[in-house]
Amino acid sequence: MNDIVYLPIGIALGLSIAAPPGPMNALIANSSLKSPIHGTSVGAGAMSADLIFFVITFLIKNVIPKFVLEILYLIGGIYMLFIAFSVMSSKFIPTSRKGNYLVGLSLGLTNPYQILWWLTVGIFMLTQFSLFIAPGFFLGILIWIITFPRLINYLGYKYSKYIKISSFVVIVLFGLFILYEGLVMIV
Repeated sequence: MNDIVYLPIGIALGLSIAAPPGPMNALIANSSLKSPIHGTSVGAGAMSADLIFFVITFLIKNVIPKFVLEILYLIGGIYMLFIAFSVMSSKFIPTSRKGNYLVGLSLGLTNPYQILWWLTVGIFMLTQFSLFIAPGFFLGILIWIITFPRLINYLGYKYSKYIKISSFVVIVLFGLFILYEGLVMIV
């Protein structure tokens, strides 16, 4: 694959883990109402958790047997489709917790969505695209944790439906792609 293609694919995958509504984005949004810096700080903690998961996934991906990868790809594709449809019915619900880097890091390390994403999509990502995906992937997360808090701070919650729609599209596309790759491996 051409190296230049890794950047946009990485950005889209980074956004697929960072953008869906859930506890992390609710915390980022709530903290962003105070100031964009507070929201970005929470997001940086979550991104640090993703870096930790990235390294762990990279280290274990080559020891996973092919039949387990096939199962993980199928689970990952189905999981991404489930998340996509869940995004459409979810809400960015403000939380009462104070946001900061350590709160984002601890929530990121214990967030079932992030953990399952890394066990399925993360393994797929590193197996299919190798380490060359990393710059785009983390750039996608960085774009999110910088722009989302600013948008929330400026606009409030009234434009969250557009975030949900774009999250839905990105997650469905990757879910179908991962599912397809899993089925191709089996056949």
